[in-house]
Formats: sequence, C-alpha cells, structure tokens
Amino acid sequence: MERWIRKALEAGFDEAAELDCAHLVARPEVRAACSTNSCRRYGTSWSCPPGCGTLEECAARLRGYSKGLIVQTVGQLEDEFDGEGMMEAAERHARTFRRLAAELRREFPRMLPMGTGSCSRCDSCTYPDAPCRDPFGASPPMEAYGILVADACRASGIPYYHGKGTITYTACFLLQ
Repeated sequence: MERWIRKALEAGFDEAAELDCAHLVARPEVRAACSTNSCRRYGTSWSCPPGCGTLEECAARLRGYSKGLIVQTVGQLEDEFDGEGMMEAAERHARTFRRLAAELRREFPRMLPMGTGSCSRCDSCTYPDAPCRDPFGASPPMEAYGILVADACRASGIPYYHGKGTITYTACFLLQ
C-alpha cells in the first residue's frame, strides 16, 4: 500500500493514506441527503441513487473490500467566494483521480473507484434507459454509498478540514 500512497502523491494528490474498509459504514442519514437532490443528480445517473442500488446493496458491495486508498486535493482560495479557485481544484482533482484510477485498475481489476460528486465520465448518462456505457470507468460518490467522508478521513488519519481559505476534494479507491 505504501507504493500506491507514494504514487498518489506523485500523481498530484495533496494527501493519500491507506483506508481500512472495515471503517466504512453505509449510513442511512448520509444516503437520505441524496434524496434532497441538492446536486440535481438524484435519479439521473447510474452512479447516484437510486441507480447505484439500494443502501443495503451498496453496503454489501462495501463489505467485499478490505483495503483501500483515500486521496485528497486541497485547493487554496483567495476568499470564500473564489469560484475560480474551487473549479481549478475540482478539475485538478478529477484529472488526477482518472489518471490514478486507470493505473490502479491494471493491478486491481475489481477496484471500486469512489469519486467526488456524481460520475461525470460521459457527457450524458444512459440512466435509466440503457446500461452504463463504462461500468469500469464510472465512479459513484462516497455519499451515494452512505459514507460520511469525514469519518473515512478520520479513520485514515488524514484531515477532513485543511483550514480557512481552503477547499478539499476527497475520493477513494476500494481495492481487492
């Protein structure tokens, strides 16, 4: 795992640590937040509820993994309204996530990449009319599986909050 932590940092993530999947809990209250549809992706994507399956199905998938890698991109903001800084950090995070996911997939073909926010692999999702175009490249958000990101960070020994003037994007790769 140390090799992959090193590779994650070399790839451009600001934080990377081993994730013990035994600490991942599929929390109904986290999953319920998805149904408020504040991100406008609920019911529009295979990677988000209800397309990603029930909370019980997601919890069963989580139990199939014992180890993982948690990663973060930390962006520095000029102020709390620095939308450009937020977008720059988000784009850097997404690029680095896709690059590392491709590399990890070669060694861990059954990997479950869990990204930040809804999957954006395709320009438009086929949900619910046709199967996912790229099930190996798709990445559900951690929250879709009921995971409280702060808990995953705490269990992995990395900060959830990096201080005033920052924005943090967190993702993980569940490996077997």
